[in-house]
Amino acid sequence: MTDTYRSIAFTEYGDSRVLHVLDRELPEPGPGQVRVAVRAAGVNPIDWKIRAGLMAEVFPTEFPAVPGGDVAGVIDATGEGVSGFTAGDEVLGTGIGGYAEYVLAEAASVIRKPESLSWELAAALPAVVNTAYRALNLLDLEKGETLLVDGAAGGVGTIAVQLAVARGLTVVGTASEANHDYLRSLGAVPVQYGEGLAERVRAVAPQGIDASFDASGHSLSALVELTGGPKRVITIAASDAADHGVRFTSGSPAEQVPGSLAEGAALAAEGKLTLPISRVYPLAEAAAAQDESEAGHVRGKLVLVP
Repeated sequence: MTDTYRSIAFTEYGDSRVLHVLDRELPEPGPGQVRVAVRAAGVNPIDWKIRAGLMAEVFPTEFPAVPGGDVAGVIDATGEGVSGFTAGDEVLGTGIGGYAEYVLAEAASVIRKPESLSWELAAALPAVVNTAYRALNLLDLEKGETLLVDGAAGGVGTIAVQLAVARGLTVVGTASEANHDYLRSLGAVPVQYGEGLAERVRAVAPQGIDASFDASGHSLSALVELTGGPKRVITIAASDAADHGVRFTSGSPAEQVPGSLAEGAALAAEGKLTLPISRVYPLAEAAAAQDESEAGHVRGKLVLVP
């Protein structure tokens, strides 16, 4: 085994040009940690937002920084006190600095990969599954209510729509017109995002909106208006959430839903939860992957492979 590994890093905030390949010394897992040889890594919008410095107040960054959190791979070393995992186990979960050939992860943040899941799909699941479960839990939704998901065709939106429909909710989802048939296939009522959103939503949901989940960050004022105030509006994308009185959920330990990733992965393995892989990039093309994510028209998820 080599003593170094490749990663994608940045040493200053900026556009995707600040990303570069960086060889790093292979770390040893600490107590409670596992080291994972990465087979695939998920790309999330939060990755480029952190790189651009847009989330500095919420996610302080130490340089050099390696983006990414979603990973799937094979454990090749375990730290002191780790039980239930051994070298050779195939896992998926969350590690710090996922854009790399190796990553350290807390043993508690990874689960065994269901055999039927591809590496790419396994790597695409962690953040979007955990976030969707968390948001629906925080909104305290009940069967029969109507949920508005802004940014419904992206990774988090795709999972949130399916979970909400399965729980007996009516779901209205915003997306570009090109994704409307896709949203219908998930069980949502699609509407075009952008100016005039409130009027379009009222036209398809005359019963009103009980709760809103913002996964895009572009229409928070309209969501607050439609929901009758900020109390039942949650955002994962709007940096000005506080200006609207809306709760920004960043995934603190207190917000997590225990068992959500294991349940979501099992549903995906059974074909009961779908998540399209929009495109797979080589690790060295992480900048292009982030550019595509930043453009904002990804259906499902983007994935990197070392």
